[in-house]
Amino acid sequence: MPALSNGSGSDTGLYELLAALPAQLQPHVDSQEDLTFLWDMFGEKSLHSLVKIHEKLHYFEKQSPVPILHGAAALADDLAEELQSKPLNTEIGELLKLLSKPNIKGATIKRDELTGAIVVARIMQGGAADRSGLIHIGDELREVNGIPVDDKKPEEIIQILAQSQGAITFKIIPSIKEETSTIEGKMFMKSLFDYDPTEDKAIPCKEAGLSFRKGDILQIMSQDDATWWQARHEGDSNPRAGLIPSKHFQERRFALKRPEVHMQQLKISNRKSSGFRRSFRLSRKDRKTNKSMYECKKSDQYDTADVPTYEEVAPYRRQPNEKYRLVVLVGPVGVGLNELKRKLLISNTQHYGVTVPHTTRARRGQESDGVEYIFISKHLFETDVQNNKFIEYGEYKNNYYGTSIDSVRSVLTKNKVCLLDVQPHTVKHLRTLEFKPFVIFIKPPSLERLRETRKNAKIISSKDEKVAAKPFTEEDFQEMIKSAQMMESQYGHLFDKVIVNDDLTTAYNELKTTFDKLETETFWVPVSWLHS
Repeated sequence: MPALSNGSGSDTGLYELLAALPAQLQPHVDSQEDLTFLWDMFGEKSLHSLVKIHEKLHYFEKQSPVPILHGAAALADDLAEELQSKPLNTEIGELLKLLSKPNIKGATIKRDELTGAIVVARIMQGGAADRSGLIHIGDELREVNGIPVDDKKPEEIIQILAQSQGAITFKIIPSIKEETSTIEGKMFMKSLFDYDPTEDKAIPCKEAGLSFRKGDILQIMSQDDATWWQARHEGDSNPRAGLIPSKHFQERRFALKRPEVHMQQLKISNRKSSGFRRSFRLSRKDRKTNKSMYECKKSDQYDTADVPTYEEVAPYRRQPNEKYRLVVLVGPVGVGLNELKRKLLISNTQHYGVTVPHTTRARRGQESDGVEYIFISKHLFETDVQNNKFIEYGEYKNNYYGTSIDSVRSVLTKNKVCLLDVQPHTVKHLRTLEFKPFVIFIKPPSLERLRETRKNAKIISSKDEKVAAKPFTEEDFQEMIKSAQMMESQYGHLFDKVIVNDDLTTAYNELKTTFDKLETETFWVPVSWLHS
């Protein structure tokens, strides 16, 4: 395609440029029909208008705009007042109608579009109105502190309430709608993201919002509103609920941001080769010339397609006759995960166990089948891969290696705690009723502490090949930090516990304490793990 000249100069409008484009393309178009199509398409003024709008919005976004007012309701008032002074047309009428809706106003009352009456739009669970049991959604409001409100706007009534002191009296006409039975207060959700209502431009009322952190347990008090649920922190002494975005609404918001995040994650995963299982670590030279040691049967694209918002949970406590929960250990290469696992095994070989990996390579001199490895044929290995019998698998120097699901079951059947070391993208496939995994992320300390504490340490290369361990390099430290950040960013919502391995003894003691609690105390788990 020829370069597009802007003709008379930089002042030439976009519409003129588009209109001139067919003429520049004419020598390259085969038929008159195609040329006519181009004239019609690029000469369409609506296209010109859309591109102009896009340019304006893009330019405005670059200015990092800040809200004129922090309250959406006040901003809506100003805009509505401005619009009402303009000649009324269809577009202005529609916008005024939208601005009068309660999701914009942020109030708990609204004007009924059919009757014109002021009605209760939302009752905050646990608040004074809810505890009184005297006011219900749909009730018609006639007076506030003796002042008739049938001729007032919702925002005027809110102003009356804001200026009131002491007791507030209402005159209402009860709604004739029948009460519906609900399961309010009996549902609990684990939050998989951080939320601050003061930074949410969409929330109807920032003051009514409930902030929470990833991993918090929220008691859902009401789901009457499809967009804004009412919730409180589990165990909180404050009975009043706050607004949080509903699961569906938050998923939609995250999905809109996902393409950009997805591309960032793909860039990270393309730069790094983090798929090597720790039991078969490769040297840096090997990592540059070979495929990933293990590749999950699900791709990174599959993982990042999930949108973590909330997960319904319930309390669970292991019973004496039950198998132990699977313990999954995750962390970047060199963080000391193997050392921690080894200390646990040594502390009680009858209580802790690890899986025996499968391989297709030939058995060596002192090796025993079922001890170092389970040795099987290449054909059988490939058949097991097709039947999804492996948690992780991969190829190294023309031999297959893999960790099977049955090897995990074998440890658990012996009434032992199974310590499983896997790549983080496999964790989600282990989260089943059968295994009830508890996921522990072993995190490196700061770069400065790594330099200080690991300066005389060595990083394990391939266990399968008899290669001596090599001292850590600055590149190893940098890679460890970046890998940990990527793991926590992408899979942090699946981690039940994070332990920073600054000092091996301290980290081990924290790990051991966690294991002891896991066997005796109550934990929140997905509700699907409690039903067969």
